[in-house]
Amino acid sequence: ALAGAVGALYGPLHGGANEAVLKMLNEIGSVENIPDFIEGVKNRKRKMSGFGHRVYKNYDPRAKVIRKLAEEVFAIVGRDPLIEVAVALEKAALSDEYFIKRKLYPNVDFYSGLIYRAMGFPPEFFTVLFAIPRMAGYLAHWRESLDDPDTKIMRPQQVYTGVWLRHYMPLKERMVAPAGDKLGQVSVSNATRRRLAGSGA
Repeated sequence: ALAGAVGALYGPLHGGANEAVLKMLNEIGSVENIPDFIEGVKNRKRKMSGFGHRVYKNYDPRAKVIRKLAEEVFAIVGRDPLIEVAVALEKAALSDEYFIKRKLYPNVDFYSGLIYRAMGFPPEFFTVLFAIPRMAGYLAHWRESLDDPDTKIMRPQQVYTGVWLRHYMPLKERMVAPAGDKLGQVSVSNATRRRLAGSGA
């Protein structure tokens, strides 16, 4: 199931976006080619990867952190020539009215592929590296579904039908294992807490 989740994550819109950025930077090749590339993007002949975000309509704050980390990594392993292309492309885009008007700013994927490459990971591993820190969330979601007797099949976009107003529960009370838990000491699931909160128990 986890391998399936990683496979489903791959693609230019999300899990494979940093790989698409590397391909784009390689195609641009050098700083001198950026003006032609920018014109190609404006004329819809080229695609700009690593820019724009569904939520952030300004500079993605994570991208600033990743860019700083890229510089730190390059100080250790040596500077990747593509970083010069990336920095110049970012500067050109951020000063161009076309991108400003459309609120297209670098996102977290713009520099992360350069870091992975500098660390020696092949592009085929990028999606896996993107997924590894999300594994705890995947597994917590799965575990929660096991505790919920009403869950027959997990849907990507379920509509929440639980209790809207819930009271704060201290952390030590959240760590009590439900009766009959055969998988060991785990947190009480949100579904169980919702049922308890709604039942008045």
